[in-house]
Amino acid sequence: MGSQVLVALGLSLIGGLSTSIGALFVVLNQAPNLKMLGILQGFAAGLMLSISFLDLAHNAINSIGFLKGNLWFFAGVLFFAIVANFIPEPTLAPVSDSKKKTRDEGGKDIMKKHRRQVLFSGIVTAVGISLHNFPEGMAVFLGSMKGLRVGVNLALAIALHNIPEGVAVALPVYFATQSKWQAFKLATLSGLAEPLGVIIVAYLFPSSLSPEILEGLLGAVGGVMAFLTLHEMLPLAFDYAGQKQAVKAVFFGMAFMSASLYFLEISLPEEMSL
Repeated sequence: MGSQVLVALGLSLIGGLSTSIGALFVVLNQAPNLKMLGILQGFAAGLMLSISFLDLAHNAINSIGFLKGNLWFFAGVLFFAIVANFIPEPTLAPVSDSKKKTRDEGGKDIMKKHRRQVLFSGIVTAVGISLHNFPEGMAVFLGSMKGLRVGVNLALAIALHNIPEGVAVALPVYFATQSKWQAFKLATLSGLAEPLGVIIVAYLFPSSLSPEILEGLLGAVGGVMAFLTLHEMLPLAFDYAGQKQAVKAVFFGMAFMSASLYFLEISLPEEMSL
């Protein structure tokens, strides 16, 4: 393995593993109440929507044209809409004969349903963040090829904006499983998509890979993430935090991610772009 690739791997690990820092903020505190969970779910939804519309879909449209970019985006939406039909919705257990027992078990069943929904939301977030982190790993590799200073600046910028992503992944998993280890592990794994991006761009992608196909696939990823956010995360945020608080959290998350993406953009040389 070349020294430049090793440097890029090390830098991408710094950026990727900062999701673990975000996870630590979650697991070192007590389990959040439902309202706080809803607010943070709204914040995470804002992060995901900003990545989907203002980053992946936007870049695809700018790179391959309005029509092709939109076709790839909605292909991603349609793909996961079909997949979602085969994902079983959580269902409540059968009702008991005893009224008191029914109330007690019904409350437990409802909480169990909430936890399953939140866990699925956390997994969705982890997948979306991983897909977003993958091209960031590619950017770190390309940046480090241009010089150590560029690679270090980019890795630090990515590290800063990955911390809230770690929170967005770890929080719902911790609430649903009550396991600090599971929350920390899933958040960390989502960050490891960045060094994976370095390895793939360095060794597995052929030099003749069409940039149009790559941009189109990233646009489709944006469609998948948008569908997952609107289908799974926003309903939970509305249920737990209320419509007004959830909407505020969504726009705060979008603003935060937009500022973070801008910070990443100005960290790159003029001839490169995330």
